[in-house]
Amino acid sequence: MQPRNMSMSGVVDLAAVKAAGEAKVKAEQARAEAARQGGGGAVPPSALVIDVDEAGFENEVLQRSAEVPVVIDFWAEWCEPCKQLGPLLERLALEYKGRFVLAKVDVDANQMLMQQFGIQGIPAVFAVVAGQALPLFQGAAPEAQIRQTLDQLIQVGEERFGLTGIVVDQDAAAEAADQAPAEAPAGPYDALLEAAVQALDADDFAGAVQAYKNVLSDDPANTEAKLGLAQAELLSRVKDMDAQRVREDAAANPADVTAQLAAADLDLVGGHVEDAFGRLVETVRRNFGDDRDTARVRLLELFEVIGPDDPRVGAARAALARVLF
Repeated sequence: MQPRNMSMSGVVDLAAVKAAGEAKVKAEQARAEAARQGGGGAVPPSALVIDVDEAGFENEVLQRSAEVPVVIDFWAEWCEPCKQLGPLLERLALEYKGRFVLAKVDVDANQMLMQQFGIQGIPAVFAVVAGQALPLFQGAAPEAQIRQTLDQLIQVGEERFGLTGIVVDQDAAAEAADQAPAEAPAGPYDALLEAAVQALDADDFAGAVQAYKNVLSDDPANTEAKLGLAQAELLSRVKDMDAQRVREDAAANPADVTAQLAAADLDLVGGHVEDAFGRLVETVRRNFGDDRDTARVRLLELFEVIGPDDPRVGAARAALARVLF
């Protein structure tokens, strides 16, 4: 599907949205190909268990937590319980195959991090999800309890922050993409996906939505269908909007969730990605209950349109975490 300009009420340019979508599909295909060729070994242990110090904390933990939960093991060489817990956490990090990253922090060498997390004793285990620190447990907990905690952490990351990323070996993914056949054999859903693309190009957004839903009903993890559905639903929502009225309503009613959702959709379709994200984060902050959750869910849907690799998505996830907790 070629990017094209599309005017709705004289305002919208979809090129940025569609280009981002195509980039996301290619990235996901590269990851899938690397995993297919490498199986469970596609992710080296060095990508799943990392040593972190104060200098690298922001890059290795905070930024990485915008894509996947990061579990932090605070330990020291002299700590006997740490010698039991550390290897167990490392084994589970490998077993979970990229659903979380284990960051190991030597408290003797990183006293400032220990103080920032308010740690009174070790071993102590925290998690960082979308920039938000969460205490998990202290001491050498039983393996069954740790597994349950990790499962809950991953679920929270997916449901509350939309973190569906899995750690991959980027070099292996790129190499697999380069070595993939020029023309892959036709997949079982190619005809439906092509029909959805044609419907999008014909501005038949309802038809595109249904076609993508037909694929997802059989294959809920289909990356192209999930991306296409998010785009089609967005375009369907903005198709008949009066842009001037929408923006006037949003400006006059900053606490009105419906008005802010509509304006955020227009922001995104017009290429103002950060404005769209910032508007919805602020709407989440202002509201409670069902209204807050409605704004949060819409924000996660717009993340899906842009793609998890975009740094603006990572920044918005961290901002969302700060207003939710």
